[in-house]
Amino acid sequence: MSGSQTQQSNITIRHFQPSDEAAFRRLNEAWIAHYFKIEPEDEHVLNHPQFSILDPGGKILFAVAGNEHVGCVALIRIADREFEVAKMTVTPLYRGAGIGRMLLSAAIDTARSAGATRLYIETNHTLGPAIHLYESLGFKRIDPARLAPSPYARANVFMEMFLV
Repeated sequence: MSGSQTQQSNITIRHFQPSDEAAFRRLNEAWIAHYFKIEPEDEHVLNHPQFSILDPGGKILFAVAGNEHVGCVALIRIADREFEVAKMTVTPLYRGAGIGRMLLSAAIDTARSAGATRLYIETNHTLGPAIHLYESLGFKRIDPARLAPSPYARANVFMEMFLV
């Protein structure tokens, strides 16, 4: 068994629990600050995940290795039966082991179970491996001209997936 398979076999995907706020913030601040800068909308979402994501009907999933949070993804409700896939990351030590694919697949399944018909993603062209992952699971690029402006200055690639 390869190291990647070993890492992946030790991972559990689970839903947000009340004690997960700090891990959600830590995981996301690390990747955002590494590639970009923390923006006001990041602060709002990361400081208040219960209020900004969960209370309006969204979901947060974690990849956990033992007691360590090694990745996460959020489904932010943006309309009736539509979610934005957001705040997805895997810690550097666990990247390349298929955990991002596990998280995104679990998010898609969770959205389907919640009755969603469409998923939406905002990302940046510099995040090539993430874009490749999204496309490999069925997301298609959207012309930005047909969208409302993003609250994120870094967002310059927009994608969607229909679940029907």
